[in-house]
Amino acid sequence: MARNMLPMKTGGGALRKVIGVLVVLAVLALVVQHPADAAGWAIGAVHLVGRVISGIGAFLRDTLG
Repeated sequence: MARNMLPMKTGGGALRKVIGVLVVLAVLALVVQHPADAAGWAIGAVHLVGRVISGIGAFLRDTLG
């Protein structure tokens, strides 16, 4: 019989699920009550991710080539 070489705990606790639900509800309330602010933050987050990816690419180009 095969033995699981990487035992992983699945499911998580009830507290983790409650916190996840609360975070989702808070984000939903933010989007509903302040849609323009939420859109601005989302656009800012996308731009931040793009800058991080560009920075990693520039670092790799400078380091490897």
